[in-house]
Amino acid sequence: MGVERLGVVLAPDEGWEHGRQNAGVEDPRITFVEPLGLYVMTYVAYGPLGPKPALAVSKDTVTWRRLGPLRFSYQPELDTDLNLFPNKDIVFFPEAVPGPDGRPALALLHRPMWDLDWLRPGEGARTPAGIDDARPSIWIGYVDLDAATRDLSALTYVQHSAMIAAPEMTYESSKIGGGPAPLRVPEGWLVLHHGVTGADFSGFALAHGARYTAGAMLLDPIDPRRVLARTPEPLLVPETEEELEGTLGNVVFPTAIEEIQGRRFVFYGMADSKIGVAELERHDD
Repeated sequence: MGVERLGVVLAPDEGWEHGRQNAGVEDPRITFVEPLGLYVMTYVAYGPLGPKPALAVSKDTVTWRRLGPLRFSYQPELDTDLNLFPNKDIVFFPEAVPGPDGRPALALLHRPMWDLDWLRPGEGARTPAGIDDARPSIWIGYVDLDAATRDLSALTYVQHSAMIAAPEMTYESSKIGGGPAPLRVPEGWLVLHHGVTGADFSGFALAHGARYTAGAMLLDPIDPRRVLARTPEPLLVPETEEELEGTLGNVVFPTAIEEIQGRRFVFYGMADSKIGVAELERHDD
């Protein structure tokens, strides 16, 4: 399957996307959000305080308009402020769902990280109230659909955040994180995610020695905070030379699902160096 490179659509040009010795707009995930009729790109702005989530929107995927960094509402029940922490692996659902308050909402997955030792050595930070596992896990948050319809800037204001999945299976023992936009299937929302083993994730530098694989989970169609099922074993593991050797070897990292001529394909990173494609097939047995 051929890929034509058309150029750069986003670079770290804004002040909040770089520090004195670092810069980045990284890990983009694009969802066509049906209620808005727009493509929404979530990405990580690698600024002066590390990786922070940000948004851009487009009508054609060629020209993008930044909406700025994400802002998380203060939730007293968490006993912390999510805006203080690095956050990655953000991706929107393509359709509206009922929010926790019953109002129509746009849901997104995100992954806050509690380790702040890189910023304040020896001090660290507590996990939110009720969260006993400090390993990076998958969270969900919501954007009010009516507010975003009236003013697109409301897309950057995330409410009702909650953890929905922590590392559980053997192939997820170090951390997990989201992948492509959730895919609506008859049973619910299919989420392809990455699971990592073999690394201690202090800070957020490249984890040499880690193994990245791809698994899946099924979320409730009405309340995607509920995980209905998870794959006990990974669906995709690094096996080929391109997946085992590269900038960060031993990595497969799913980021997009596309339907082409009636067949669904998963586009994924191979050792942080090349792009791979695998067919996503359904088996009912």
